[in-house]
Amino acid sequence: MSKESLRIHNVPREDRPRERLILKGAHSLSNHELIAILLQSGTKEESVLQLANRLLNQFEGLRMLKDATLEEITSIKGIGRAKAVQIMAALELGRRIHSLSLDERYVIRSPEDGANYVMQEMRFLTQEHFVCLFLNTKNQVLHKQTIFIGSLNASIVHPREVFKEALRRSAASIICFHNHPSGDPTPSREDIEVTKRLAECGKIIGIEVLDHLIIGDQKYISLKEKGYL
Repeated sequence: MSKESLRIHNVPREDRPRERLILKGAHSLSNHELIAILLQSGTKEESVLQLANRLLNQFEGLRMLKDATLEEITSIKGIGRAKAVQIMAALELGRRIHSLSLDERYVIRSPEDGANYVMQEMRFLTQEHFVCLFLNTKNQVLHKQTIFIGSLNASIVHPREVFKEALRRSAASIICFHNHPSGDPTPSREDIEVTKRLAECGKIIGIEVLDHLIIGDQKYISLKEKGYL
């Protein structure tokens, strides 16, 4: 293939990413077409679409690209600092928009609501994170906080840390979450022990533990639905 044939100008106008976005909307574009718009131009050796596709392949898709550093992105031939910064800025805007939509007094009415609130953030974590949502009397989210990072252990995840924040936020109830990096949300013996211990402490203090959700990859298990609460 000649260098000339690689140019985006040789792609039919209706098939170019920017034109397709204008005509059909951003939702109609593939991931590599959206990234091609951010990159704006390719190199002498490849078109912007090919460069975008190679970038995605290098990071095995958006899952790893979203956490890539400036140095990792600029290590891709054809991507300098300016293009890398544009990609990082777009990914960060996406994260912030997602957070905004969730933080506007999100109401937890079911285990599914709770899972939806944290799934996109927690499903990709490579370490276990123990996270709590602190709710008011209407089950609206007041605050979200990571309490502990590491393997779950009843002696480490101390109720004191959980309920100290609940009292500070004047929370009426809490929902606990932690992720399984393996993607399998099946609860362990430690998961169940921690859940029961927190629930008992909550009854004494007067702040109910509504649920403990274990987050896998696009799936979850509610320990309340399993009968442990």
